[in-house]
Amino acid sequence: MPEQAGEKSFEATAHRRQQARDEGHVAYSQDLGSAVLLLVGVLVLVHWGGGVVEHAVSLMHQQLRDAGSLAVGPADLASQALSLLQKFGVSLLPILVVLAAAGALSTVLQIGLLFLPNKVQPDLSRLSPLAGAKRILSLQGVVRLALGLLKTAVVGAVAAAVIYNRWDQIVHASDLPLGELARFLVDVCFSTALWVGFALLVLALLDFGFQKWRHEQDLRMTHQEMREEMRNLQGDPQIIARRRQIQRQMALNRIGDKVPKADVVVTNPTELAVAIQYDPEQMAAPIVVAKGAGVLAQRIRRLALEHNIPVVERKPLAQLLYKEVDVNRPIPDQSYAAVAEVLAYVYQLKGKKMPTPRAA
Repeated sequence: MPEQAGEKSFEATAHRRQQARDEGHVAYSQDLGSAVLLLVGVLVLVHWGGGVVEHAVSLMHQQLRDAGSLAVGPADLASQALSLLQKFGVSLLPILVVLAAAGALSTVLQIGLLFLPNKVQPDLSRLSPLAGAKRILSLQGVVRLALGLLKTAVVGAVAAAVIYNRWDQIVHASDLPLGELARFLVDVCFSTALWVGFALLVLALLDFGFQKWRHEQDLRMTHQEMREEMRNLQGDPQIIARRRQIQRQMALNRIGDKVPKADVVVTNPTELAVAIQYDPEQMAAPIVVAKGAGVLAQRIRRLALEHNIPVVERKPLAQLLYKEVDVNRPIPDQSYAAVAEVLAYVYQLKGKKMPTPRAA
């Protein structure tokens, strides 16, 4: 597909991902949260449901036993109803806390901690019947409808399979005493809900995987989007290239002025070049007057050859001076001996005597 068609052939950058996240565009599956709540709710009821029922029965017995002494005034009835709700709410509180924690955890595990105040504000455009009809009749709406029908079919099939496996017990359940019949029906309901919850969890995980994949596809960028992002974050590439060209030219000009004044050029042997100047009458130590790598190193060597400046290959020394010493700065103490050796060699080539350093 041609580039003009907007093919998203580049992975999303970190900036684009953060921008999408700030706008609330994240991979999220509502079905996963619902499935987790259903499973956790069933397990919590299996664990604490008996205690809640016993507490409710105890409250009912107490109210019925004291029914003859209850006041029937409106204020009294309201006070007694509030007291009854408080007593019953104490037994429900652990279940509600666990369900709230499970719902929050299922959301955090999907999208992390994300606070978007603008999403809390009401959006009146969603109240438009025309916009709602467009969402329902869109391709995404049709896909959601198909997935909803598939989930309904799966839930029905799982529930039917659970009931079919216990069909003989269900048929003969009418022979059980009332208490055992109630416990049997509760057990059937819980087991059916548990298996349905597991089936919905599997479907929700598949849906979350699909939402993750679709989110990644939506975040992918075209070549034009990549260029625009680079321009916004770093500036216009043409301006950046022009600025680098000017900086390179300025560096070459500085090298052209400094290298002819150097006494020796230390190389590595082709990647790095460091020009050193030493005047014992004016300098306490040799000074790096120019250095460069790649093209700049070639330029320094060429200037050195043009001005008959010795070029000495000392790989460790060139690497040390290039990394540790800035231009127009003296060499470090640990390099005195190596640089002195190089300078002595250069003066020997020239048939001159090594100058004596000035007194400190």
